[in-house]
Amino acid sequence: MASLTVRQLDDRLKKLLRLRAARHGRSMEDEIRVILKAAADDAGRDGLDRDEPPARAARQRASSVVAEQKRVLLIIGGGIAAYKSLDLIRRLQDRGFAVRVILTAAAQHFVTPLAAGALAGERAFTDLFDPQSEFDVGHIRLARDADLIVVAPATADLMAKMAAGLADDLASAVLLATGKPMLLAPAMNPQMFAAKATQRNLARLTADGVQLIGPNAGEMAERSEAGLGRMAEPLEIAAAADALLRGAGVLAGMRFLVTSGPTAEPLDPVRVLANRSSGKQGHAIAAAAAAAGAEVVLVSGPVNLPDPPGVEVVHIETARQMLAAVEKALPADVAVFAAAVADWRPQEASQNKIKKHGKPPSIALVENPDILSTIAHRKSGRPKLVVGFAAETDNVIANAKAKLLKKGCDWILANDVSPATGIMGGDANTIHLVTAAGVEDWPPQSKDAVAHALVERIAVALKDGTT
Repeated sequence: MASLTVRQLDDRLKKLLRLRAARHGRSMEDEIRVILKAAADDAGRDGLDRDEPPARAARQRASSVVAEQKRVLLIIGGGIAAYKSLDLIRRLQDRGFAVRVILTAAAQHFVTPLAAGALAGERAFTDLFDPQSEFDVGHIRLARDADLIVVAPATADLMAKMAAGLADDLASAVLLATGKPMLLAPAMNPQMFAAKATQRNLARLTADGVQLIGPNAGEMAERSEAGLGRMAEPLEIAAAADALLRGAGVLAGMRFLVTSGPTAEPLDPVRVLANRSSGKQGHAIAAAAAAAGAEVVLVSGPVNLPDPPGVEVVHIETARQMLAAVEKALPADVAVFAAAVADWRPQEASQNKIKKHGKPPSIALVENPDILSTIAHRKSGRPKLVVGFAAETDNVIANAKAKLLKKGCDWILANDVSPATGIMGGDANTIHLVTAAGVEDWPPQSKDAVAHALVERIAVALKDGTT
């Protein structure tokens, strides 16, 4: 028997079902289970009994109603970006997901439970001590019935509660009680996002395996305010949710190799030649590929970042160590070289600390191996898709096109890393995707959003054979 979902019912029946569910304080799915239980029971049974919540056995018998539909629990935090979350409900439904909604007390100042519930197709949940849902420990049920929990907007306050393990309202209690994947879409003023406390909380959450989408850079709600803190667009969030659920299969069976961070070439036991790369973009790409189902090996230079969850990480320091680790990690279907590898190293590092003797020391330099070119020009064992980065300070597109030809790779992600852009070491990026077919100019966005966009682009290219 084919499975039946609420979305497959005609509009009139859905309207009647919605009204009946609201009258009884139940979700539409639970109301369907009650109706099916009543139909299966003896005709003479008391009508009041038919309106009771279904027993566990009845729920199991009726589970085919929504068995095939993935469930997303959307938690809407209290920020002006909450209005976008109403659109997000529709975007998630368009991808075939059943959506339930929790609104924090602050969120209800921006959107109403009625609006969220009308779009979701069942009442929105707001109260940890709601007598209509807590008779069967409703917050635990909400936490465990979902396949994915999306928090959008994820405010600074809500992320702080998550990082500290607080549970003083329905949203935070559900987030603490769940073992399901979580996707956060941060949204706040740029100063709040850049605050050390917020960054500590983000680092804690990502180390715990929480996935992030955004924030993006742009204008804020406040007049004359701009920067990194805009919530990712609903389409972006829905795509990321898709990648974490169904999309967790779009790269299943694929092996990714990613490099990240700087390399450090020793001058003596205490000094190195290095660069300002933070590793944020490479780590975000590795995390996004793993979230999309790929087996990922990340070769990372020295960075101050936690290892991405679900990723095999190889820590190195020098360019030669990185090349050796890359070659050991092959074969791979896709290789993304996001690391900022030092072009030069001292010909011979001093065994002792170099002392000042009145004049600067003379240091002979030799060229480091070109990792991107080495892998791209392999005669055997070359990945299907080799992606490089071009961090430029002038003539960005022209230099990237020249690098694409010289290195022999398939794609180049070019960006302007002039000091004024704040990209090197920052949280945002502006990418130009350079391929043999032309140049795609991507909008300014967070490095997490760039990572998700790149992974989606790679998945399409592999599927279509257009690498």
